[in-house]
Amino acid sequence: MLTILFKHYWLENKRSPGFYRNLAVTIFMGLIALYFVALFVLLGFMLPGILTEAVPDSSPVDLFHGGLLYTVIALLFFRYLMQPLSRINLQAYQVLPIKRRTLVNYLLLKPLLNPANYLTLCFVIPFAISGIYPVHGVAGAFRFILSVLPLILFNTLLAPLMKRQFNNLLTGMVILLVVAAVPALLEYFGILSLFSASRQLFGMMTSTSLLWMTAWLLPLCAFLLNRLFFARNYYPETFEKKKTWRQADTKRFTFMERFGKIGELISLEIKLVMRHKRTRSTLYTALLFLLYGLIFYTNPVYKESPGWLLFVAIFLTGTGMLIFGQWIINWDGSHFDFLMTRNIKTNTYIRANYFLLLALCILSFIATTPYFLFGTKIITIHVAAFLYNAGVNIHIYLYSASFNTKRLELSKGSSMNMQGVSYKNFIVMIPLLLVPILLVSLFSLFSASHIALVILSVLGLAGILFREPLLKISEKQFLNRKYALCTGYRNKE
Repeated sequence: MLTILFKHYWLENKRSPGFYRNLAVTIFMGLIALYFVALFVLLGFMLPGILTEAVPDSSPVDLFHGGLLYTVIALLFFRYLMQPLSRINLQAYQVLPIKRRTLVNYLLLKPLLNPANYLTLCFVIPFAISGIYPVHGVAGAFRFILSVLPLILFNTLLAPLMKRQFNNLLTGMVILLVVAAVPALLEYFGILSLFSASRQLFGMMTSTSLLWMTAWLLPLCAFLLNRLFFARNYYPETFEKKKTWRQADTKRFTFMERFGKIGELISLEIKLVMRHKRTRSTLYTALLFLLYGLIFYTNPVYKESPGWLLFVAIFLTGTGMLIFGQWIINWDGSHFDFLMTRNIKTNTYIRANYFLLLALCILSFIATTPYFLFGTKIITIHVAAFLYNAGVNIHIYLYSASFNTKRLELSKGSSMNMQGVSYKNFIVMIPLLLVPILLVSLFSLFSASHIALVILSVLGLAGILFREPLLKISEKQFLNRKYALCTGYRNKE
């Protein structure tokens, strides 16, 4: 029966209207996945040498074993944010002689068959060949792989359980951060070393026969906990339905009323973000992306690369705008016809979206001011990137938004959901990111990257000062595409 359910899932996706329309995006994402697979495989083979060079007094195998438990916590946090919940059209199966247990097993096993969940093995298997095999032999390499595989399954099963358990995504994030912070602090103050415990535990599993089998108790326990959750929280006729999320505060944003109808539209957009799981979880993810600079600004390799520094600066100073800007207008798709029948002028609607993106850009810039501690060079790049985001990228998003006629279903899944995304979302990234990076990289060849930053800043200031004529262009484009948008948004995928 499970095979029939999986076959139905495949046919449902294949026969959906959006399957072939999303083919270009699927192929593009597949190419990106192949790139990361190749990168992970290469890194897995190179890791023993990297660890030996970085920590010459320790064995690469011991270092890898010691970091496994921390890695499990980090990946669980990532899965909790990104991994969507499995769904099934319950009504179609209620009239058939299918046991509830079978449907529950389908929901639990479905994510385990997703190849993306095993991307970590592309890193683990090469390391087992290059790092474990020379020390523990072939048997040890297999024991190592069979010890890591249940950890992947455990995370894959535990993440959706936590999503179903906690009504608020933020609650689960805080709990996971505490779970990660407590052992890290104990490690830092020398009270208890999770690193040493992990090193000894997985060292024994790799070197001892049959001990690796105990690791498989983790995914088994996670599976049983999921079964217990479904047994206690769902009736047979409603167990697939989502738990009722606590609605966001519906109080009116009274401080926005002073801005008239534009303020009212902005307050409605804010409520839209806070009431839907997809936008709300993306908002939390955007907050984590603000830490992205720590990867680059602390690495001396990138300090002399103006192109990379500008890329990071544009992304950081415009995190909210860049993430939500790709959904502007088409996140109103489910009620777009209603908006078009209201007494809302086009310039009011466009300006409301403009000021919303500008506010997100300003908030992102303020949130990244701690990076100013890295020096005047970072300050200069951040200011230039902010001006370029506020004066150029916002107008690019507003103008190009009318080309995307795919309706965005805010109730379907959370982050990493490609529904409503087309190849046009990737094309718009060329002027957003590629053009300024190439400009700075070109000028840096002549040791004149500061001139490129001045050019980008001037363009940004010009976009801010002459925003009215630029908004008129976006309005005209929106009016030309309005009926195409209405037609496109009526089509559900």
